[in-house]
Amino acid sequence: MIILITGASHTGKTALAQRLLEKYKYPYLSIDHLKMGLIRSGNTALTPTDDAALTAYLWPIVREMIKTAIENKQNLIVEGCYIPYDWQQDFETDYLEYIRYYCLVMSETYIRKHFADIKKYANVIENRLDDAWCTMESVLADNAQVFELAQRHRVPYLLIDDKYEINIDL
Repeated sequence: MIILITGASHTGKTALAQRLLEKYKYPYLSIDHLKMGLIRSGNTALTPTDDAALTAYLWPIVREMIKTAIENKQNLIVEGCYIPYDWQQDFETDYLEYIRYYCLVMSETYIRKHFADIKKYANVIENRLDDAWCTMESVLADNAQVFELAQRHRVPYLLIDDKYEINIDL
């Protein structure tokens, strides 16, 4: 089983991946770790803020890792914001039956009521070196964009609206 977790920044993608790892013992790949490894090693001139270019650069690598895991009958959780919304077109039907996709999005109401908690839990799994850019306005804009793209591409999404509660049973 391959589990893809994507969504807006600060929605808890990494925390969800960690919980699934602990519950199911599936390893997970953080696309952010792959990104930073390629950037820090000098294997790309891209920077951490080149989101669209990073998706185009990273997705072909991640896609082939997913195919390899499926072919080897291995479980894998892949989390990060660099999964394109049209990801399904890159897999034949035989692969798709082994992939579950989850896009995390917070509602405007949730963000406005719980912004302090969003900031508080930003480092629950990984340490963010500089989170000063994360403002209520940036989180609102990012989530609105992800929500619109998820709806436009007709991909499933988990809307975090009243309280933060995500339960995924495999």
